[in-house]
Amino acid sequence: MPAENAPVADNLDDDDYPAYTMGRAADVLGTTPAFLRAVGEAGLITPLRSEGRHRRYSRRQLRVAARARELVDQGTPIEAACRIVSLEDQLDDALRRNRDMRRKLDEPDADI
Repeated sequence: MPAENAPVADNLDDDDYPAYTMGRAADVLGTTPAFLRAVGEAGLITPLRSEGRHRRYSRRQLRVAARARELVDQGTPIEAACRIVSLEDQLDDALRRNRDMRRKLDEPDADI
């Protein structure tokens, strides 16, 4: 989550900064706001809300939604696409943690 009092310039490189409105996010993805609402309802992404309660999306969320859109474009139902993307993310995380643990175990001073 972005720092609340961080200067705007500090947020330009932050993948989690909610910089995109729903309309702009839909344009970037080449989809509709309804698609973004659907992936939100499926629990794949949770947009942040502006003070006016408008949905705001980060670049990270757009990448996740783009992957779901690829699957939907291939004929996968949206609920299944969201589940697949979620499982892909979990697998990537588990593989990264496994690599980190193996690296620690391979260190000469590793406490086992």
